[in-house]
Amino acid sequence: ALAFRAPAHRACAAYGRLTLPELSSYVTRGMEDEQSHQPGGEAVAPARRGSRGSACGEEAQRPNSEVRIRPRALVFEGFPQEPQPVRPGAPALAAFPGPNSGSLLLGGGCHASDFSDPVYKEIAITNGCINRMSKEELRAKLSEFKLETRGVKDVLKKRLKNYYKKQKLMLKEGSCADSYYDYICVIDFEATCEEGNPPEFIHEIIEFPVVLLNTHTLEIDQVDKADTFPQVLKKVIDWMKLKELGTKYKYSILTDGSWDMSKFLNIQCQLSRLKYPPFAKKWINIRKSYGNFYKVPRSQTKLTIMLEKLGMDYDGRPHSGLDDSKNIARIAVRMLQDGCELRVNEKMHAGQLMSVSSSLPIEGTPAPQMPHSRK
Repeated sequence: ALAFRAPAHRACAAYGRLTLPELSSYVTRGMEDEQSHQPGGEAVAPARRGSRGSACGEEAQRPNSEVRIRPRALVFEGFPQEPQPVRPGAPALAAFPGPNSGSLLLGGGCHASDFSDPVYKEIAITNGCINRMSKEELRAKLSEFKLETRGVKDVLKKRLKNYYKKQKLMLKEGSCADSYYDYICVIDFEATCEEGNPPEFIHEIIEFPVVLLNTHTLEIDQVDKADTFPQVLKKVIDWMKLKELGTKYKYSILTDGSWDMSKFLNIQCQLSRLKYPPFAKKWINIRKSYGNFYKVPRSQTKLTIMLEKLGMDYDGRPHSGLDDSKNIARIAVRMLQDGCELRVNEKMHAGQLMSVSSSLPIEGTPAPQMPHSRK
């Protein structure tokens, strides 16, 4: 059989005149033509030094060796009509990475197992084209698809790639939206603090806001506040039970960092002579999810920076636990819209903070129960 690698750098020259669906049809038609014109034998020709054959449009210096070639060029306006060389044994087009961990997933666990399917070549080619678009072109294309156009360039590229990937894989796999968690509980405690936060300082929770995000409708609800911590905790748990979280609906807790659960709640339960509540032993750290999804360093995952990079302003009063929670929920909404799969990535085990591997099976959070008193 003949090896083939699409010359994405030439495809991009014509891409500006094509919408993504049109680009898809051109790629598909070209692959069908290629399959219908393959001879029975294997064509071999000398390599040309400095020729381009990478699907990502990168320069490649070819050694003086024999390479396989395809007899026809892909049917794209602006594509070359001469054969394109590919090194013997060269890997196929890279599988398009999933939104979080690099594995290819769609929605609530729809795995794409056959990477030889032409759809992944279409996605990879379009990926390369999107990488070469200017910020203005990205915004125009996003606007054409009625998607959010705010955010820095890297965010816009990620948004457009995920939209196209989702559309193509939904056609291949069928509709399977990300609906593992029905609800996400956003918690952002406000606690007493001291300048420099010395290790021996005991943080006491002074505000316990909870915002509930419906992952299907992306609507946000919030719980009313109470006075003391035990009263707040009981009221939050009663409210979560009323929403049938952990019984009828699968849910997860989401926080802005690790400290809310691993430190603030842990210390406060000790101060209030309560055992640590089981439903709060694992959660989504949105800073980790944001950094992994948009490929940014940890220093770029503070609340105000995440909002800024997504093209949003802080809504409310800074350092208000409730307003912080609402803004964290807004970031979560935008990430879900951009195709991110928010999954539990941290937990408390034997009183210690631990990371949760993305390769582990997805688990729901247990139904909330008021913890017993410590003896």
